[in-house]
Amino acid sequence: MRPAVVVISAGLLAAAASCRLAPQDQGVDRAIVVWEQEDAQVFPYIDSVFDAFKRLPGNADVRIVRNHYQTEDLRQQFLTASIAGSPPDLLMGPSDTAGIYSIAGFILPVEKVFDLSAFNKPVVEAITLDGHVWGVPMTNGNHLMLMYNKRLSPTAPRTTDELFAFCETKAKAKALKLDYCMAFNLGEPFWLMPWLGAFGGWPIDDKTPTLDTKPMLDAVSLVVDLIYKKKYVPMECEYNCTDTLFKEGKVAFIINGDWAISTYRDKFGKDFGVAKIPKLSATGRWPTPMVSGRYFMLNSKLSGAKLELVKRFVSFYTNKENQIGQVKSLMRLPALAEAAGAGIIRDDPILKASMDQILAGKPMPMATEMRAVWDSVRPHLGRAVNKKATPREAVAKMQSEAVSKIKEMTD
Repeated sequence: MRPAVVVISAGLLAAAASCRLAPQDQGVDRAIVVWEQEDAQVFPYIDSVFDAFKRLPGNADVRIVRNHYQTEDLRQQFLTASIAGSPPDLLMGPSDTAGIYSIAGFILPVEKVFDLSAFNKPVVEAITLDGHVWGVPMTNGNHLMLMYNKRLSPTAPRTTDELFAFCETKAKAKALKLDYCMAFNLGEPFWLMPWLGAFGGWPIDDKTPTLDTKPMLDAVSLVVDLIYKKKYVPMECEYNCTDTLFKEGKVAFIINGDWAISTYRDKFGKDFGVAKIPKLSATGRWPTPMVSGRYFMLNSKLSGAKLELVKRFVSFYTNKENQIGQVKSLMRLPALAEAAGAGIIRDDPILKASMDQILAGKPMPMATEMRAVWDSVRPHLGRAVNKKATPREAVAKMQSEAVSKIKEMTD
């Protein structure tokens, strides 16, 4: 599940920048309108927390209106509604759209409204831009990690040397009946970022792309070598393909995100294992998957009594009890630091491994320029993976196109 790319027309951006929103009703509004983009299986948990808030003393007359949208529809509808002066009070969603919302003035900086020191630092950093924090974390994660089938590999390799040794010996043994040693979404840049970090690089420095670098060249070269030289991973295998190979026991390892934990746990039971992506032996560094989470983003026109009501609601939703309840119901790690040490996480090896991976990750950049980075890395990574370009040619093109796209965005 790579971060979705925000596609917004120049006209809409211009309108967003110049539009003055209609003033909010000055009366005490006891309705909280929430827009979200969750999967259907998450609805019962969300609604249970909403109902619990309404049962608190003094909240009998509070109405919480939840509207569901598909991911792309939510972005477009929120921008359109904000320009028209009728946005929801709250958005529930990932951080990747917060940059454009903040620049347009549609969401509220929250560092003076909430005590954000109570949350894990990386998940707050992932929604920080230009000195402000633009959302309150609900979850911590959306990160990649190593997942493995214990029937094929009882333990997880800690280093790439250990991983490659398994791939050279046991994975190639006919007794295991493996198609490949491991699988991950090779052509998608989100899966490249852990290796880029392990080589000492990162795709952007503040708002400047850093793609034509030795770390990026090394990361792309590693991926190409895994396909053609080592033959440990399948060549043309996108997300659904890698997922199927793992579920069918045709690979021992997969690099996938926390969103897949519950599905694999149901499939494999006690034979499902999770670990940090192995340390890169060549550099001695741990891979650094991008870490973010899901957030509450507040309508920028909230004020007075309505803002206080929304603040109480968000604080309730993200309190320790509900953060732990979220882990039990959804297998999603908490953003609240106090909840991260809860027994349910500490005593569950899968959740503990997921948290360990988060601590080795890096916050996903919130800068709007990341849109240009994703759009530039993806096609040229694909060309390198398909041997239509050398890694050197690919990284040079990534950088030049990212710079060009950013110039188009700012002109």
